[in-house]
Amino acid sequence: KVYDWFEERLEIQAIADDITSKYVPPHVNIFYCLGGITLTCFLVQVATGFAMTFYYRPTVTEAFSSVQYIMTEANFGWLIRSVHRWSASMMVLMMILHVFRVYLTGGFKKPRELTWVTGVVLAVLTASFGVTGYSLPWDQIGYWAVKIVTGVPDAIPVIGSPLVELLRGSASVGQSTLTRFYSLHTFVLPLLTAVFMLMHFPMIRKQGISGPL
Repeated sequence: KVYDWFEERLEIQAIADDITSKYVPPHVNIFYCLGGITLTCFLVQVATGFAMTFYYRPTVTEAFSSVQYIMTEANFGWLIRSVHRWSASMMVLMMILHVFRVYLTGGFKKPRELTWVTGVVLAVLTASFGVTGYSLPWDQIGYWAVKIVTGVPDAIPVIGSPLVELLRGSASVGQSTLTRFYSLHTFVLPLLTAVFMLMHFPMIRKQGISGPL
């Protein structure tokens, strides 16, 4: 009766039939699953990252010790952070392979240009996740990585110095930088990724999988 109530209002069965009965071309193989694997890794990242926000402290004095607490004292903290770390590496790898597969099979050609553009944006966002997340433990590796990455725009004439200060929050790397990177990593980038995914997937659904070369 509960199912019938929802079915009458939402037509759940019609939605399920549309999802499960979609035609899949015969040339599709395991390499066409790379995008789905990337999405799965992203969902794992969201879940494990959310769990760690209960313990992580985004300050230059407590960030490293809070990560140590997660790894050594929080229940299953070591497992959650390890899954987060390894799934992050897997997400980047799967994203790169997915981009190569789409390019090599001509999946960027008409009428899928916008699908390709949103995919490239998602690839840039994925790389940005890696850069911002790398700094959050605020250890020696994270600190110097941030210092180098945020210092790169300084070579750009005229606007270089203002860009560096915008990224760092001040003239030097410090608390403002960590706050910016934490906000980007946990709020801005996930939100933008979700928005572009909601653009990317319906286009794939509408246009279908590209044919063989």
